[in-house]
Amino acid sequence: MNFSLFFVHFTWVTVAIAILFPNAASAATPLKPQNSSSSVQVPDRLNPNPNPLQFPTKPEEVKIQGTVPISLAQALELAKRNNRDLQVAILQLERSRSALRESQAALFPTLGINSSVTNSGNGFSSNSSQANTSSQASTSFNGSAQLNYNLYTSGNRQASIRAAEEQLRVDELNVESQSLTIRLNATTQYYNLQQADEQVRINRSAVVNAQASLRDTQAREQAGVGTRFDVLQAQVNLANAQQVLTNAISQQQIARRQLATLLSLSQSVDISASDPVQLAGLWPQTVEQSIVQAFQNRPDLQQYLGQRNISEQQRRQALSQLGPQISLAGNYNLLDRYNDGVSITDGYSVGLQGNLTLFDGGAARARADQSKANIAIAETQFANQRDLIRFDVEQYYAQLQSNLNNVQTSSVALNQAREALNLARLRFQAGVGTQTEVIDAENDLTRAEGNRVAAILDYNRALANLQRSVTSRASR
Repeated sequence: MNFSLFFVHFTWVTVAIAILFPNAASAATPLKPQNSSSSVQVPDRLNPNPNPLQFPTKPEEVKIQGTVPISLAQALELAKRNNRDLQVAILQLERSRSALRESQAALFPTLGINSSVTNSGNGFSSNSSQANTSSQASTSFNGSAQLNYNLYTSGNRQASIRAAEEQLRVDELNVESQSLTIRLNATTQYYNLQQADEQVRINRSAVVNAQASLRDTQAREQAGVGTRFDVLQAQVNLANAQQVLTNAISQQQIARRQLATLLSLSQSVDISASDPVQLAGLWPQTVEQSIVQAFQNRPDLQQYLGQRNISEQQRRQALSQLGPQISLAGNYNLLDRYNDGVSITDGYSVGLQGNLTLFDGGAARARADQSKANIAIAETQFANQRDLIRFDVEQYYAQLQSNLNNVQTSSVALNQAREALNLARLRFQAGVGTQTEVIDAENDLTRAEGNRVAAILDYNRALANLQRSVTSRASR
């Protein structure tokens, strides 16, 4: 068999393509995700089952076996590892990488090989004169190789690759946006858990205060200096405090399960907040600087620009169907009939093929007009998102300032409430005050503690939302 002619021809085409498209091989190399290492240590018992199709069927498989305290840093690390919305966004990014490699395959020729072995004869017949059919049968081998390459596509190939590149960039921005959103949700849910924990602590303290007041009134009644009315007031106040505590414990359990669901934790583990309630930090920039930085950094704005670029490439793809299409086609054939006394025969053909659509009923231009409309939609959405980003920054900046003032005010009010409760108890024990004053002072102290915790956590929530709105890459 003589394949020398075909091999030389194929080698020449490969060299020509390498000269015309020197970046084709490098462009087809997929982008590798950057692996980020974290120093945050997370207990192994919090990690979920690696099988996403796990389906517990027994009560003991979902029974809570213990509560693990975690910090905010650990919650963010778990969210980054386990959150399924982020995993879906990463899988969509991998899909776009594969789509880009598919579109870049058009930079290379297609090569196919066909072969067949055939046995043929005159057939079988009952006629005795044709009984010997084996001498008339023959076996032959036929093989061919085809090479095709699109030399000129009126910009369709380049537009397809650029559209795939833009889609990859959009999905990369989507992963970043999902990461920021999940970080914000995990932070907010952690602050909600902290607030639920603090409400349980405050209401337990209120129950202890109510029990102390009840003991004081009962002792005064037994000494003959108190009344049954004071005892009933103290008992009602204690019952109300216990009911509020019961509701707070229920909200604490709900907050724990909400955060556990967001972090996709193990089915048998519960969590609690280990970080103390304190200010998360200060925002160093003015509102104007924050707005400009948000415009520069927000990935959703870049996503709309990416969608606009995709629509532009799709418009070019549609119009390319009206231009000429030129392709190179090569074919090599090989034929050998066994036991016929003739050597192997082969042949080849090389040619250019051209195609030009003269009239398509306006379909290509209609597709181009659809893409133009998509471009206008993306531009309008960009402008709308830009205004929403400014509003978000201004809104959370205002909340940040007001909550910071509330933290200072509530701290002063808490000290005053504690002092007022001490004075009310001293007045009651000295016989110059009433039980109602003590109960009011206890309720004021409970409200003051709750207001201070709410002010701190509202400030932290506003700070987290402002950081998400500005999306400072330096801080990540």
